[in-house]
Amino acid sequence: MTDRRAGLFVTFEGLDGSGKTTQMRLLAGRLRAEGFEVVETVEPGGTTIGKGIRQILLDPANQHLSPVAELLLYFAARAQNVDELINPAVEAGKIVLADRYTDSTMAYQGAGRGLGQTVVRQLHEIACRGRDPHITLLFDIDVKTALDRAHARNREKAVEGFNETRMDEQDAAFYERVHTAYEQLVAANPARFRRIDGKGTPREVAMRVWNTFAPVLERHVR
Repeated sequence: MTDRRAGLFVTFEGLDGSGKTTQMRLLAGRLRAEGFEVVETVEPGGTTIGKGIRQILLDPANQHLSPVAELLLYFAARAQNVDELINPAVEAGKIVLADRYTDSTMAYQGAGRGLGQTVVRQLHEIACRGRDPHITLLFDIDVKTALDRAHARNREKAVEGFNETRMDEQDAAFYERVHTAYEQLVAANPARFRRIDGKGTPREVAMRVWNTFAPVLERHVR
């Protein structure tokens, strides 16, 4: 197989309910089937420490968590993820797939919470030390459809004791701000972002993902 000396860092972004998590798993499976070494991670989470922080951030009992505390906790989980998983894997030549990264914080905390982009960028430099994605797949879907999907997922998982619903319980205006922020991020970073139509069956969306990602992969392994 072609020598893959350099790693590849791919992030999956979009509203809750956009289908990005499902598509990341599908792409990881296809890449492994073709012989690539793949590391999957999620934010917040990914590491043992990150999972502990995730419980705080997504527990609906913590609605009183202040926006600044929320922001710092996301970056604490991310810093651990970068140090423990992302950087070592990329430096070892593996493909890293991450379910969310700093773009999510730009959209959710910077815009949704009104904290602004400047503080998010400053914390990104501290926590991530220049580790930016090579490519970001943004799953494009309207706010109503995304929230309907997220709420349906939460109802289905409630019987299993699923309690990661805190961010899904924000009002529609919050998610409209997040959606607009993602549009602005795409416009500001056209070389990195690839927009994926999130409507349709998982198989249909997976084909769009592969058709978009395959040329990037081919250039990477040359």
